[in-house]
Amino acid sequence: MPRSLFPAASPEVRARLEQSPTLKLINDFDWATSLLGPIPDWPESLKGAIRVMMAAASPMVMMVGPDGVLIYNDSYAEFAGERHPAIFGQPALEAWPEIADFNADKIAMGLRGETIVLRDQELVLNRHGQPESGWMDLHYSPILNNDGLPLGTLCLVHETTDRIMAERALARSEERLSLALGGSTLIGTWDWDVTRNIVTADDKFAQLYNLDPLHAGLGLPMDDLLNVVHPDDAERVRVDIQAALNGGGHLNTEYRVVSPITGETHWVIATGRARLDAEGRAERFPGVVVDVSEQRRVAAALEESELRFRTLANTMPQMVWSTLSDGTHDYYNDRWYEFTGLAREQKATEGWVDVYHPDDQERAAATWQHSLATGEEYKIEHRLRHNSGDYRWTLGLALPVRDQDGRVVRWFGTLTDIHETRLAAEERELVAQELSHRIKNIFAVLIGIVSLSARSRPEVKSFADELRQRIYALGEAHDFVRPHHQSRPPENQGSLRSLLERLLSPYREIGQERVTFIGEDAEIDDGAATPLALLFHELATNSAKYGAFSSGDGSVSLTGATEGDKYRLVWKEHGGPAVVEDTETIGFGTRVINLSVEGQLRGQVTRLWEPDGLRVDIVVPVDALRRSARLQSQVGT
Repeated sequence: MPRSLFPAASPEVRARLEQSPTLKLINDFDWATSLLGPIPDWPESLKGAIRVMMAAASPMVMMVGPDGVLIYNDSYAEFAGERHPAIFGQPALEAWPEIADFNADKIAMGLRGETIVLRDQELVLNRHGQPESGWMDLHYSPILNNDGLPLGTLCLVHETTDRIMAERALARSEERLSLALGGSTLIGTWDWDVTRNIVTADDKFAQLYNLDPLHAGLGLPMDDLLNVVHPDDAERVRVDIQAALNGGGHLNTEYRVVSPITGETHWVIATGRARLDAEGRAERFPGVVVDVSEQRRVAAALEESELRFRTLANTMPQMVWSTLSDGTHDYYNDRWYEFTGLAREQKATEGWVDVYHPDDQERAAATWQHSLATGEEYKIEHRLRHNSGDYRWTLGLALPVRDQDGRVVRWFGTLTDIHETRLAAEERELVAQELSHRIKNIFAVLIGIVSLSARSRPEVKSFADELRQRIYALGEAHDFVRPHHQSRPPENQGSLRSLLERLLSPYREIGQERVTFIGEDAEIDDGAATPLALLFHELATNSAKYGAFSSGDGSVSLTGATEGDKYRLVWKEHGGPAVVEDTETIGFGTRVINLSVEGQLRGQVTRLWEPDGLRVDIVVPVDALRRSARLQSQVGT
């Protein structure tokens, strides 16, 4: 029994027809096991309707019988997605369970002989592995038997999902644009019907042009708008508009609008594009207008500020420069060009490296790169080539400019000619070195005189030895704080820790650390170094005689701490002979200690003979350690 819808077709015709995958599926499907039965038993009207459906290009599906058995064409198979071919020949309610109620209603409607058209019907279908909304136009009509009674329902499907999604996206975009324009105090929109010469505009546009919003919304002639354009700009605006009209070009023009009531002037930018008809004539001209008055005022203020800055920079005796955040130079003042002799036509980024002394270039570049990387202050002395060809010493200083987030956006710097000052400092250094040399010679002569005098007076030998040691301590203090040239400062110059390390170095032993300094260091100057040297010389000498330094395993720890405006230093001996009572008498050494701390440093000294070793508490004002601080204090009072 033939199962084909086209039993009389030749093999060639059937092969051509079965190029349709769905038609071949109909012919090969085992309909005998289905609710419809074999194809030869189908009513001729049903087979004829199926033949028409299979030849149609539009997606079509039949729901045959009360169960709505699905038969559809190739276009519907594509619409069904991953559900095809499993749903072919299945009852509609089982094939599409997610819309079972919807299909049940349409099956019943078709069997009643009714028709219905649904526009943009939304259905949630599982066509690609997960439920998703789709929109479609659905045309339902009954399939009639030979006796005129319905056999089922035919549905023509036209999917509109892409259009619906595009329309919704457009609506959202227009809504956002409307909200943006509505919330802006700067932007207005207009639409010019060129054919009728009527311009309609929104409230913001009307406000900028000082128009009645009602009249602007209903439409006004273009001349009414041009009348409020500043007289000096009116003709130019007319020319720009006409040029855009002639070729459907883009309008972008800036002009002033003058209120006819208050006389207030606003700067605006109008942009738009003419829309042409089939003959190339402009019929519509929509656009927007933006109030740029504030930007104009800011630009004018910025220009004035720039002028003030350049005037100030050019009246300064220093060379002034600036760079971008990456260090690229973009500005030098007049002093730079006068000093270097470089051409003003040169770009700011060119020539600056060449004026650095070759011996200073690497050091200056490294210092500058460090400042760029860290944002720290740039400070350096180096030589620059003067317009005379000689190199002169200059002081370079620069600070970063940061934005509200702390990011460096620019650097401003100066270069100051310090050549004469530098030469004078070097001359002073030579004089200071010579003076220091002569003072040390005086100390040496004093020590020699004391030694010679003691030879003939053996009974004063002990006193002479102590005197020589005190003179030596004074010499060490002088050598420690004597002036040094600023280009060659010794490490830790002016540090209490460094002075103690130098004074107590004779008590150190190889492989054994007998002196330790912990806690806070203190800055000292030459005024404090002398009494401090005498103080610690006496303490170390006494320790060598009676205390920790007299023992091979003895040691001394020094602990420093700043306490408000006071500095406390604790001398503590460890590992020396047991201390049970005060072994010192109020002799010359004790008076030296008291004079050094209480007299010259305005401090206090306390001795505690603890069982494990002597402890000396020394408390002095912080400003007593630095002469500059004391002088400032005295000037303030």
